[in-house]
Amino acid sequence: MSDVGTNHQTSSQYPVTNFSRGKIMSDHQTIGFIGAGNMATALIKGLLASGVADRQGLVAADRDENALKRVAADFGIPCYSANLKVLSQSSVVVLAIKPQHMRGVLEEIRESVTDGHLLISIAAGIPVKTIQDAVGSHIPVIRVMPNTPALVQQGVSALAAGESCTSGHMAVAKRIFGAVGETVEVGEDLMDAVTALSGSGPGYVFRIMECMAAAGVEVGLPEETAHRLVVQTFLGAAYLAKGSDEALPELRRKVTSPGGTTEAGLAVLKKQGLKEILAAAVRAAWARSKDLARE
Repeated sequence: MSDVGTNHQTSSQYPVTNFSRGKIMSDHQTIGFIGAGNMATALIKGLLASGVADRQGLVAADRDENALKRVAADFGIPCYSANLKVLSQSSVVVLAIKPQHMRGVLEEIRESVTDGHLLISIAAGIPVKTIQDAVGSHIPVIRVMPNTPALVQQGVSALAAGESCTSGHMAVAKRIFGAVGETVEVGEDLMDAVTALSGSGPGYVFRIMECMAAAGVEVGLPEETAHRLVVQTFLGAAYLAKGSDEALPELRRKVTSPGGTTEAGLAVLKKQGLKEILAAAVRAAWARSKDLARE
């Protein structure tokens, strides 16, 4: 693995012109990942499994040698310890790094970024403007908030385009993140809300599942049985909601017989303020996301 990178000079016209036949990159265009952690791994896996990209069209860099060895072994793509190596080989660069590392990475790559690159950031709370202030306002930047179910290609990612992005840039980004689930396009002013809802949402769901499984044990179920029942119940309910044209309140009413067990349980949830508790959780995550942008 090399630490030496060469500048990647391209024309000002973004070089992705045809992605209607499956692959978004030509033989001379590569998706690069700065950061080779869980989300980068999920994206690489999804891109390969879906056929959106092949091994020759992917490259990754990370300072963690163990992460690089894992990605190289699992996917057979070039991996480097130098971020500039990714810049020199890629037209699309995914900044798959933690927010606290963004400043240092941008300082490192700023002289090598051209308007022929598309930068895609998945760092929570980091505005497009922060990135463009570091690398140049003419650089196309898209901010994305994926969530952890992307690890099993069942995620949802919200994408917000910077001012220098074209519809072609957004199409490329949607194809990349569509390989690990669904995508929605939003204005950047809504990204903190997205982070609070779907970005942090799996954590809320796991906590609710954890509590339900514990409650099942309290009423006599073996722990493993309670776990299986809860997981499949959430999975089945989610599939039912996704495949139905009916609104969530109507689906809830359909499983709530008057005087029945579900009604009794829902009455407790209402009395204990479940709606208010979840709203407070989302507001707290929303406020924290805003704080991250200021730190």
